[in-house]
Amino acid sequence: MPEYGHHLSAPAAPDVGDAPLVYAIGDIHGSLQKLRDLMTACERHADGRPATFVFLGDYIDRGPDSRGVIEALIDLKSRQPDRVIVLKGNHEAVAIEVFDGETEAEFWLREGGAATLQSYGVGDARDLPREHIAWLRTLPLCHDDGQRFFVHAGIDPEKPLAAQSDHDLIWIREPFLSDERDYGRLIVHGHTPQTDGIPDFRGNRLNLDTGAVFGRPLTAAAFASAQRNPLGYLQAG
Repeated sequence: MPEYGHHLSAPAAPDVGDAPLVYAIGDIHGSLQKLRDLMTACERHADGRPATFVFLGDYIDRGPDSRGVIEALIDLKSRQPDRVIVLKGNHEAVAIEVFDGETEAEFWLREGGAATLQSYGVGDARDLPREHIAWLRTLPLCHDDGQRFFVHAGIDPEKPLAAQSDHDLIWIREPFLSDERDYGRLIVHGHTPQTDGIPDFRGNRLNLDTGAVFGRPLTAAAFASAQRNPLGYLQAG
């Protein structure tokens, strides 16, 4: 298992040389300062090497600054469109459904939506900025880089990666979390918070939701683009 720690020093040249790096970031949930600190740590670790950032969803709800997180991600994506991949999580999907009148607001509010409304200074999901909702609609549900399959929640172990349902990609837990088969990719996901603040690496999958909004760290896994398993982790908070 890769080394675990709050900071990961830059890997030695013989390990990855100038190979491009990939950073996958777990569930943020309105934790803007942790996001800023983690991005600073990732950029320091990359040390000028080309890097791609993959965000695994759940940017809003529960935490203090959902609006700030969305604005930061929109800005980051606009400045590095080919190097920043922002996936949709179940919390973004529910917020869109509430905005569209397809889901009762009470469910969303109980699951952290009230904090999101507060961060925007509004009292109703229909008053959320239309440009932010429009941006959330565009977010993909998964990203496959040939070594890893990035997704918010996980996959249905009984289906090929290309045949996954939208619902499972953003909501599934079991039987995915207990399944030990190899999927031909390392499944990199969030959604299920780890109570010890430590990433859960099982060989076939890696869970990066380390409970940032519950007082634990926000985590990024660092990968060399051509190597399937993580080099290690960086954390903030």
